[in-house]
Amino acid sequence: MRLEYLSLILCMLFGMHISVAQHTSLSSSEIKLKLEKLNILGSVLYFAAHPDDENTKLIAYLAQDRKYKTGYLSLTRGDGGQNLIGTEQGIELGLIRTQELLAARKIDKGEQFFTSAYDFGFSKTHQETFDFWDKETVLREAVYIIRKLRPDVIITRFPPDERGGHGHHQASAILAHEAYLAAADDSKYPDQFTTVKPWKAKRLVWNTANFGGMNNTSEDQLSIDIGNYNPLIGISYGEISAKSRSQHKSQGFGSASSRGKSIEYFEHVAGEEAKQDLFDGILTSWDRVPKSTGIEQLINKINTQFNSNHPENSINDLILLLKDIQKVEDNYWVAEKSSEIKELILACAGIWIDATTPKTRYVAGETVPVTLEAIVRRPNVAVEILSGQQTASLKTNELWKESQNVTWDYTTQPYWLASPHTLGKFDVKVEDVGYPENKNRPTVTFHFQINNQEIDIDQQVRFRFVDPVRGELYHPIAIMPDLTAKPSLTSVLSKNGESQSVELTFENHHPSKKEYHITVNHPIGWAVDQQRILLDFNESDIISKTFTLQPNGDNRLDTTDYLFFSENGETISDSKFIQYDHIPNISWFPPVKIVLKKVDLINPIKRVGYIHGAGDLIPQSLSAIGIDVTVLNSNQITSAHLTQFDAVVLGVRIFNVNVNSSRILSELLDYTKNGGTVLIQYNVNSRLQTSNLGPYPFNITRNRVTEENAQVHFDKNDPALNFPNRLTDADFEGWIQERGLYFADNIDKNYRTPLVMNDKNEVPNKGSLLIAKYGEGKFVYTSVSFFRQLPAGVPGAYRLFVNLLTKE
Repeated sequence: MRLEYLSLILCMLFGMHISVAQHTSLSSSEIKLKLEKLNILGSVLYFAAHPDDENTKLIAYLAQDRKYKTGYLSLTRGDGGQNLIGTEQGIELGLIRTQELLAARKIDKGEQFFTSAYDFGFSKTHQETFDFWDKETVLREAVYIIRKLRPDVIITRFPPDERGGHGHHQASAILAHEAYLAAADDSKYPDQFTTVKPWKAKRLVWNTANFGGMNNTSEDQLSIDIGNYNPLIGISYGEISAKSRSQHKSQGFGSASSRGKSIEYFEHVAGEEAKQDLFDGILTSWDRVPKSTGIEQLINKINTQFNSNHPENSINDLILLLKDIQKVEDNYWVAEKSSEIKELILACAGIWIDATTPKTRYVAGETVPVTLEAIVRRPNVAVEILSGQQTASLKTNELWKESQNVTWDYTTQPYWLASPHTLGKFDVKVEDVGYPENKNRPTVTFHFQINNQEIDIDQQVRFRFVDPVRGELYHPIAIMPDLTAKPSLTSVLSKNGESQSVELTFENHHPSKKEYHITVNHPIGWAVDQQRILLDFNESDIISKTFTLQPNGDNRLDTTDYLFFSENGETISDSKFIQYDHIPNISWFPPVKIVLKKVDLINPIKRVGYIHGAGDLIPQSLSAIGIDVTVLNSNQITSAHLTQFDAVVLGVRIFNVNVNSSRILSELLDYTKNGGTVLIQYNVNSRLQTSNLGPYPFNITRNRVTEENAQVHFDKNDPALNFPNRLTDADFEGWIQERGLYFADNIDKNYRTPLVMNDKNEVPNKGSLLIAKYGEGKFVYTSVSFFRQLPAGVPGAYRLFVNLLTKE
């Protein structure tokens, strides 16, 4: 970042910045809580695998009642889960769940950390998990985070065996134990010692619970009541927990508040065993720090004399405290407590700052006009702000405003997506390990002098606007590439060797560059009608081009090829934006990489009605093979209206999210009875909105086949596997992430179950596909993960899906 108006001073009197997304004045009760925390020098790290694994009630209790520095390490960003609020999957779901975790931490006051492990989907064993993850890299990163955070206590959510359920859960407990030991071993990862030192936590414990139908708690375990009510906050930790937990909206984890006594249990794993409390035998006062004499007494004085009506009276003592802490011989606690004190000085002065731009999107290197605002809202506080080479005095309760021009020479691409990733991990630089977001987000630095104490504040630059319904809102700004392109299709399937077309919409974001020479990079085995193009943006910032692709020479159907575009050797990126009300807007810039596949497909299906469930990309996928898809609203779901369609498809989890499920199913069964075809995709077995799932009974289980290459046995005589496309073993090759999930059981004899599959060392399961004749029509319920396979362009999945839509 280059500052042209405010001078950039990285290290002033004490060399510490405060980095904030939005600096707002704290209430007196919040200030009091933070003042009390100054005398607490304890830290704890909660350790698990995914967003939503954490115990938000315990985090809230440890952070706000015990006032420990409390972190949550989620090994993954939850990329492989399901999405109940939209169609995003994979990387984009991980982006959403990252922000949901950060929203949760804002409420429970924990801190959030990640490793580079990628959530590749459900895993049944830790061995399978480690086959995907680079275990050594994840362990190294976990050790680094432990050494950096220096937790006194490490808490795992799960045990290291089958009781943990998900293989990622088991793996997280195994890694936690190994990292606990390795972090204290000076022979392990000595290259880290330039920035951190070995650290031995006092103990490692497992936070036992009753989950997955298994109660792992016991009265002989360490137990703590965390159901306290905090009068300074006005609610209990059960109430805080519900608000925090409810931020995991993509997982459908809205939670009810709990009040009153709440017991948490802990099983000893390693280190010195605790008998009465998690922090048995751990000094959490200033006595643990050399040369800290007098600091605790000064903090006690500040707390005793704090006047909630006049918090500004505490500023001078806080400044004295800040100076005393610089003499302490513990860099970790100097940094932690200095940051806390500087935040309190600003809060006691009632200082508010903001940095905003007139729009949300800019390009790297572009001059960006930024409006700076500051106000001090408490009297008798001398506040000056350094602006350029001049110092301005801030008057009480009068808004100060200045403008500056800033440039950022980088895009805001999330750091873990800057390089291609594998199925098991992101490619992350050492200096980025642990961070939930980019360190180098667009920021400016405010330079204050408060009662003669110099304090710098790094403030994130954002776009501020007023929504007529929701009021004043902020969006992060996006620093974009000069040129982006959006394809009409992310995968192109050539049916029976036919040519296919894809349209790209190029958008120029650069304020002065108008011409680009584009190279079209196509693979061997495919021909494209244009290989080099000139984009001239002198008339418009948006240009659309259509490219025709034709397979040639290579007749293999099992290959995956890619079409991409470049300028001067640099791959052109898409610009993607994700918007939900409960999290900040998300932007990212994946390379435009269109999947090219050849498929031998007979498709007699012309028109399909589609009813949304939790969200998937099936409509777009069916459109890609020439099917006319109509998305239906509730008023259109009548048996009479549905007769115009060859088939009706229901989105994933519709019976979990649609309160009208019973009525919808009734209309669909009438449509089926009269000759229609209905295909229902998977649902989960909790929070079902209907007691009936089809014309004949069956149950939904939690059984699944997670190995995407698991062998599939199928009835070669069943019409669904023969018409109009005759399936072979080759059709089950090249699948992604999984075969299917939440299989059916206790299946009525009226259903045919032509597919049988299982993971290694498990019994065969026939619950992935149910087909029944009902009246004159055909009813299909399937737990096969078509919602993943079709968007990925898997040919065999398309052939099977088309077969299921026919009347045979």
